[in-house]
Amino acid sequence: MPLFELVFKVIHDCPYGNFSRRFPSLKMYFWCNGDHDVIEIVSVSQDSEAQVMEELAQLQGIMEQTYEKGRIHLIVKQCSCQYEGTISELIDELKLLHLLPVVHDEGWEYYRTIVFQHEDIDRLFQRFDEKGYQYEIIRKAPFEGVISSSLALTADALFSGLTEKQLAALVTAHSNGYYDFPRQTNVKDIAAKKRIPRTTFQEHLQKAESKLLSSLMPFLQLYVHIPLEIKQRHAIPAMT
Repeated sequence: MPLFELVFKVIHDCPYGNFSRRFPSLKMYFWCNGDHDVIEIVSVSQDSEAQVMEELAQLQGIMEQTYEKGRIHLIVKQCSCQYEGTISELIDELKLLHLLPVVHDEGWEYYRTIVFQHEDIDRLFQRFDEKGYQYEIIRKAPFEGVISSSLALTADALFSGLTEKQLAALVTAHSNGYYDFPRQTNVKDIAAKKRIPRTTFQEHLQKAESKLLSSLMPFLQLYVHIPLEIKQRHAIPAMT
């Protein structure tokens, strides 16, 4: 029996879904490591920042909160999959493979799953009907990909927000030893070698670094909060 990819969106009463409805211009991305949720909120304008931060402060269980250039990162003490009645709990009960992140947009929660038995799809939506949830199927089709690549941190996830010039600046800086320790060159020398203004190259490089770190940050924040004994158990020897 083939695997199925099921993508759907659902609306129900929950703190972050209600928050998303109150601020429809925001998009929220949720990752979970089994202990904590990391939440990234994007497109936070300066005009709405104060109100957004005020309402976030009223939500329970937030351990850490940072804001930078229209993005808010939150770490929640207890991940949503540990609460009864959540969509994540229903997905886990039916043995569906949940592919993160969960996306909140205008009150809708978007989920992507891999289904091993087609009848589990009917069971999931039967649960939704019983609870009175509003939902829509976005995609239901045989899964033709590779599960391992679906779970991994992909190049698209890291680099899709970078322009060609920003990508080129990163590659050039690395190939010239800019990220070596000790550093082998500087921005001025690289720009002179490429025959472009120093300020132009520096701008491309700094924007690339900022976007790359923003893409990595949810994964880094999840990793930081994994207990040390688990990290050591699964550690891969570092390359020197």
